Amino acid sequence: MNGERGIFLTFEGIDGSGKTTQAHRLAHALEAAGMEVILLREPGGTPIGERIRAILLDPRSDEMADECELLLMNASRAQLVRQVIQPSLERGAIVVSDRFFDSTFAYQYGGRGVDRDVTLSCNLLGSCGLVPDLTFLLDLDPQLALRRATKGGVDRLEAEGAQFQERVRDAYLELAGMEPGRVMVVDADASEDEVSLRVASLVRHTFPQLDFHPL
Repeated sequence: MNGERGIFLTFEGIDGSGKTTQAHRLAHALEAAGMEVILLREPGGTPIGERIRAILLDPRSDEMADECELLLMNASRAQLVRQVIQPSLERGAIVVSDRFFDSTFAYQYGGRGVDRDVTLSCNLLGSCGLVPDLTFLLDLDPQLALRRATKGGVDRLEAEGAQFQERVRDAYLELAGMEPGRVMVVDADASEDEVSLRVASLVRHTFPQLDFHPL
């Protein structure tokens, strides 16, 4: 990136939408083109964040209050921003993250029903004011996505079921309507290759300086 600030790309979507697969595919394609890429996931991405992730997703944490969940998500995020994302962007790397603060808007506000303004305020603190340059919202029917996500068992959030995922999806689409310049809705009801091509096209349109081929 010739010493310039790097680029921050995030993938969002309900569980089973394919965002993790597509985040990996994009990161590997950019790496293959010779770019420095930092691939992350939320919650997690740091030793502290991974310990928080284990608490958040553990089915034994079923008594967790919604506000506690919101704060833990943002605690993990703040550590990730300060420890990994900001330093990476400052040296010109491309950061690709599987989830960021949009997930908290969708899951804690949309899914849990936490107050919208409270959620946004906590997200501002947890992100340390950092906003992704481009976000891909992989949109998929919640029933289909849930079947995909739960093939190998369920974590605490997946166990909430299809109605919960419906509310999360609605919040994601609300967000896309609020920020159409940043949040790109990608139809995820297609093959992995087709979705990857759609994502790559959006990246190259937004950042024409990135010369790469989708994997």
